[in-house]
Formats: sequence, C-alpha cells, structure tokens
Amino acid sequence: AFMLENVRNLVAHDKGNTFKIIIKHLQELGYHVHHCVLNALDFGVPQKRERIIICGFLDNVDFKFPKPIPEDQKIRLVDILEDESELDKSLWVKANIKESRFKRMKKHLPKPFVTHENMAGSITPNTYCCALRAGASANYVLINNERRPSPRELLRLQGFPDTFKIVVPYSSIKKQTGNSVAVPVIKAVAKQMLKALKENEYMEEVRYAR
Repeated sequence: AFMLENVRNLVAHDKGNTFKIIIKHLQELGYHVHHCVLNALDFGVPQKRERIIICGFLDNVDFKFPKPIPEDQKIRLVDILEDESELDKSLWVKANIKESRFKRMKKHLPKPFVTHENMAGSITPNTYCCALRAGASANYVLINNERRPSPRELLRLQGFPDTFKIVVPYSSIKKQTGNSVAVPVIKAVAKQMLKALKENEYMEEVRYAR
C-alpha cells in the first residue's frame, strides 16, 4: 500500500489531465486507488491546510478516509501560543508593518488572531493560521499583527509534539514546517489504512479456513 500527499490544486492542474494521468499510472501498476482532499483544520491543528491525499492498495480493501474530529477535541490557536515574555525579541515586527496591517484589515477580531497578506495585499484576520509556506516572506504570517510565530509555534501548527527538537535556525524551521505535512492528518489516514489492511487480512484468513 502507499500514501501520497500533494497540494489541492493538483486535481485541477491542466484542467484535471495531470491528476487523471497519475491515477491511470497507479491503476496500471495494479493498485486500487482512493483520493480525497483533507483539511488540517478538521484534524485538530489551527491551520487551514487543504491537501490531496492519494492512497493505493494492491488488494481491493474496504478503505474509508478518516472523518473530521469533534470540535471539542481540536486544538485552538490560543493553545499553541507560547509565553511572549520568553520569546526572542527578533520575532516582533517594526511599527510601520504593524500599523499597515491594521489599516488594511477588513474586520477585527479579539486577540489572539493570525493575519496573512494575500496576493492583492488584503489582510484577513482569523482564529487559525493559513497554510504555512516554505518560500513566503518572513512577515507572511503574523500573530496579532505584532510578531512572527516562534519556531515551536510553527511546529505546533503542523501538529509536531513538543518533544521534537529544534536544532536549526529560524529560517530553516520556517522552511521545514512550510514543506511538511500536517502530522495529525497523515496519522489519521495511516490509521485507516492499517485498519483496512488488517480487516482484509482477517477476511482472507476466514476464506482460507473455509
């Protein structure tokens, strides 16, 4: 079995032809293929990260993608933020950047909130983060329009446990988290894959016993 992950727009690339070719090749290799767009927001982390997940099995197993977790089990933005008094002062942006963001905000939310600047220059605050990007500018995502997320907060937005060691500079953590998958999403899909494989193995044993 296998699991593949890619950006949501893979489905629409070249009017859907790219995705059709990928699925066709996988099927020709003998795999029964399943695919679904999943959002990290639905699996416990405060980050809107929609990704296409493709799973394939050599056996025709009864596989179902995981369902979103209940609201009361989801981690909120406030839950992943560190004590600001202990953070490096280099994370805070200059006053003119902060003022510019507040002027362009279309709505206002109570703290804590996250803002990001879209291609048109609009600033939208939310109670969750937009998808982390490896190649975005240093000030792409701001907490309360005041500072950049800390390295630990970036890792938490992707669902990494606090036992994950930070041994590289901020620029590297920013790139790594931007390129990473959302851990809870992959964990949930993998759990469903294992369940399908084990149930299929059990059914095969039952048929063999008969």
